[in-house]
Amino acid sequence: MSKLPKEHRFIDFSDYGRPLARLIANSLKNTSFTPIHVTISFIISGLFGVFFILKGYYWYAAFFLILKSILDAADGELARIKKQPSYTGRYFDSISDIILNALIFISIWLVVNTNVWILVFSFFGLQLQGTLYNYYYTILRNKLNGDKTSRIFEDKAPIALEGEKQNNVNTCFFIYKFLYGTFDKIIYKLDKNAQIDCKIPNWLMTCISTFGLGFQLLFISAILVIGFIDFILYFFLIYTVFCLYFYRDTQRFFIR
Repeated sequence: MSKLPKEHRFIDFSDYGRPLARLIANSLKNTSFTPIHVTISFIISGLFGVFFILKGYYWYAAFFLILKSILDAADGELARIKKQPSYTGRYFDSISDIILNALIFISIWLVVNTNVWILVFSFFGLQLQGTLYNYYYTILRNKLNGDKTSRIFEDKAPIALEGEKQNNVNTCFFIYKFLYGTFDKIIYKLDKNAQIDCKIPNWLMTCISTFGLGFQLLFISAILVIGFIDFILYFFLIYTVFCLYFYRDTQRFFIR
């Protein structure tokens, strides 16, 4: 887990692919491959996962969804190894994630042929869970001198970093706000002052990490393999309720 100093790291169930991601990043550090290239590779892997869900080849789908999760970590690792932080890459990564998440859920919905509102609300729940996890994780990274490419409040386009164009940052930020704005506003509304004094213990962050995209994709993959695809959308619909439970627990660790 490279985004936090060693002494502050917690067990992140969503970050199981980090060791392989580091191997991939290290193998590419002396090549012309950029973090954006790795992001494109996880998009391709995710699309393969969607294709195999639709075709009913769930083992293959699980493989490509987990590979997507690993590559999703590898692009950030490569950026850190090459010392090429980028807001363009950060937003492009998130934009790719939400579009792939929508395609994965649509493919599952098409297979199980359930009510369209189950699809809508389960996808909404998936994204809300991920936003909650990212919110508190970003607070920790900013408080504890970790990776600061992600910002606690994405209210305006940041100033482009060295090596990237401001127009690209502005465009990616606009798309990001359009796709994620509603989810961000809900979480910010719950606790917009959480960054004042962060005291969330590692065990609680470990619990909250089950809302992370890596764990979500791992869960989907496992359920596909054991043949319970009909259960997936309902799980994310129900599991969203725990957002409020974990949010309530975090309040004990913020001093206002």
